Order: sequence, then structure tokens, then C-alpha cells
Amino acid sequence: MSRESENDRLLSALGHPMRRAILRKMPDDVLVSPSELAPRLEDTVSNVSYHFRMVARGSAVELVEERQVRGATQHFYRKNVKREWARKLLEEDEK
Repeated sequence: MSRESENDRLLSALGHPMRRAILRKMPDDVLVSPSELAPRLEDTVSNVSYHFRMVARGSAVELVEERQVRGATQHFYRKNVKREWARKLLEEDEK
């Protein structure tokens, strides 16, 4: 079985509209948690968290920090979209 390339993982991560919405809503160079973004995406924290993990597998975001908040671990991510084709795809979605 062949290993997926970085481009394949990124393309798979961007294949879902929620994942592209996450990346469009994330400011550059600002740490964001799924619980902060869920209200802006009008979705549940559990669903947004799942899609954050899928985007992280595609290397479009990176997990930077974990904090204990009210007995739960909150994960903070930074946008990490380096491929030009992926940035263009996100820009096209906004039009």
C-alpha cells in the first residue's frame, strides 16, 4: 500500500465544506480553538473539533497549545496553509 503524499492529505482535508469554512474563518497567525469557532460556524463544538482534527491531518492547521479549561482540554490551532493551490481554493470558495 502506498503512502499518501502531503498534497493528497491536504486535498482530502479540504474536500469537506466545513473544513474549508474553518480555514476561511481562522485569522492568520492567531491561535483558535474549536470551541471559539463553533458559534461563528453555527455548529456544535464536537463537530467542529472533529473537522479541526481532519484539517490537522492534512497539515492545513497545526496544534500549538493545549489548556485545561473547566475540567476539559481545549486545543488551540494555527492556520498552516502553505500550498498555493490550497490558498487559491479557499479564496475561490469566498467568491
